[in-house]
Amino acid sequence: MYDYIKGEIVELQPARTVIECGGIGYEMLISLQTYEYLQGKDKAQIFVYQYIREDEHSFYGFADKNERELFKLLISVSGIGVSSARMMLSSLTDEEIRNAIIAEDINRIKSVKGIGLKSAQRIILELKDKIVKGGGVDSTALFTEKADAGIVDEAATALVMLGFTKANINKVLPDIVKKNPGIKVESLIKEALKRL
Repeated sequence: MYDYIKGEIVELQPARTVIECGGIGYEMLISLQTYEYLQGKDKAQIFVYQYIREDEHSFYGFADKNERELFKLLISVSGIGVSSARMMLSSLTDEEIRNAIIAEDINRIKSVKGIGLKSAQRIILELKDKIVKGGGVDSTALFTEKADAGIVDEAATALVMLGFTKANINKVLPDIVKKNPGIKVESLIKEALKRL
């Protein structure tokens, strides 16, 4: 499984880009969100979702992990394919989609071309709990840019493995990191265990 591809942007169009890495050009299907992020850049790191079907092998590219995680959640919903998920991410930001799902804003979700009433209801029904519990969100995005994202992610993973929920972890870790910039992973986990 590919996680990301880093390289030179050879082509960039609103729905696709080609990234050259190691002498190979990788075509990525992208959302308008990712297109806007890539504009004006010569090089980029694109997070990848590899879509494989009997008659199709495609790469979907994303500017960040949060957009990719939401894409994966959306295509897990019955009746929502990769084209519909990409259309949603082109029409609304990932944050707007998450907020609409949490608020059960059917009209906002229905405003996306190709998403009808039943699909919007299914998206809310199947994804609301996952999003509230922190599913489809890269934990590192919840922290300040000053914090070492790798350390925060490592701590969050360790705490999940210890049996704590993402929702509780996401309430505690930002506060600790904010008060202790540059904290080491061991100290972050110990401090979090005191509060969980």
